[in-house]
Amino acid sequence: MNILVTGGCGYIGSHTVLALLEAGHKVTIIDNLCNSSREVLERIKNITGINELTFVEMDIRDADGLEIVFNHYKFDAVMHFAGLKSVGESTKKPLEYYDNNVGGTAILLNVMKHANVKTLVFSSSATVYGDPISVPISETAPTGGTTNPYGTTKLMIEQMLSDLYASDQSWNIARLRYFNPVGAHESGLIGEDPGGIPNNLMPYITQVASGKLDELSVYGDDYDTADGSGVRDYIHVVDLAAGHLKALDKLEGLATYNLGTGKGYSVLDVIKAFEDVNDIKISYKIAPRREGDIASCYADPTLAESELGWKANKDINQMVRDAWNWQSKNPTGY
Repeated sequence: MNILVTGGCGYIGSHTVLALLEAGHKVTIIDNLCNSSREVLERIKNITGINELTFVEMDIRDADGLEIVFNHYKFDAVMHFAGLKSVGESTKKPLEYYDNNVGGTAILLNVMKHANVKTLVFSSSATVYGDPISVPISETAPTGGTTNPYGTTKLMIEQMLSDLYASDQSWNIARLRYFNPVGAHESGLIGEDPGGIPNNLMPYITQVASGKLDELSVYGDDYDTADGSGVRDYIHVVDLAAGHLKALDKLEGLATYNLGTGKGYSVLDVIKAFEDVNDIKISYKIAPRREGDIASCYADPTLAESELGWKANKDINQMVRDAWNWQSKNPTGY
């Protein structure tokens, strides 16, 4: 298939591009590089030995530019990763998140409609569940009550896609609700490269391990969890990328899947696993809870296994090992 990947130079997008190329698909990436690097392209070519990778530097809000790209390349499907993704930043810059994530997706969908490209795999998030009533969370759990603008943008886009499908059932759309992607490709050539101070746990841990940061802040030790720290479902980014290919193969109608391991690990669990596997001590301090955070969130991933034939295979030890392999080989990122 000839596939357009928006945000394909980003963390999850790049790992999925790699998987698509290895599966024999033809890939075009568009990315505005606002929080990613062009260097990713050379790294992907290095890993795969495939040079036929097209890149267009572009913002998905550029409707005219998108029209030109769609007319030229004749895509079969779109994988849509492009978007701002920091929970904390979204509470400080909500308008930017709504403009980029929701507005950008509406523009992309309009262009897809005009080009008669009606197959889409969308990068959604478990944040659409808000503060869940119970865990593990299945796809039938109520959505809404989102605790931050980032999560609300994902929920709004999901609703947009639902309404679009209701109006025109010739669309094939998969909404993939990620839990917490971590790790990196085993080569150590591509991985998570946050700009500035990391917002997510794993890159923060690896930067403390490398000496780039002094210590980790554990936000809250008074949640209703086993050790008081927040519990999340961490999934290896390579497993996550594989889920996108399974969704693409299965696509028919409108479908929604959780992509997670089904296991919850606390912040302190992750720190201990990192220390044990990599034999590095992580300095941390307890800090107040962050606005928008919840106590516990992990998936019931059985639907993806039964319908897509997909499940996460890599455990927490592989996640922390690969995360450190990437950081240690790329101490300053790309």
